[in-house]
Amino acid sequence: MSVNWCSGDGCDVSFSDIVLDVESHISTGGNIFIGTDSMLQADGCVFVTAICLHGAPGQQGGRYYFRRSKKRRKAYHELKPRIMHEVSNSIDLGMIFSEMHPDTEIEIHVDVGITSKSKTRPLADMIKGWTRASGFKCKIKPNSWASTAVADKHTK
Repeated sequence: MSVNWCSGDGCDVSFSDIVLDVESHISTGGNIFIGTDSMLQADGCVFVTAICLHGAPGQQGGRYYFRRSKKRRKAYHELKPRIMHEVSNSIDLGMIFSEMHPDTEIEIHVDVGITSKSKTRPLADMIKGWTRASGFKCKIKPNSWASTAVADKHTK
């Protein structure tokens, strides 16, 4: 399985090209949203991290890039290590862009919820605290579309 970056339509793209697009997007007043989702499969655990560019004045819709990686299933069979790896992927990527553009607001979207039915509810406060302490805004379900809609789409 490839860990290369792809555009939203699945075409390979270099990270340096993504950086240029992010810089252009930021210069026009756009926002960066980063989210990761995962899915257990029979032969491993697939992680997908998405960089979403949205919110520039006059922009219609948005665009995004993603990367897929597969890890050993055994290491991520339990929910907590899997969620922690998702958030770590997003924060690490956010740090790269934050170092390049310290004045840019980056929003991290995490696949945790706080409803009584959510299995991730016990992790929500810790994950939100970790993300905010890392210097990012944090969105959780149902507002974490970069992870729960965009990244999720490519985990299958």
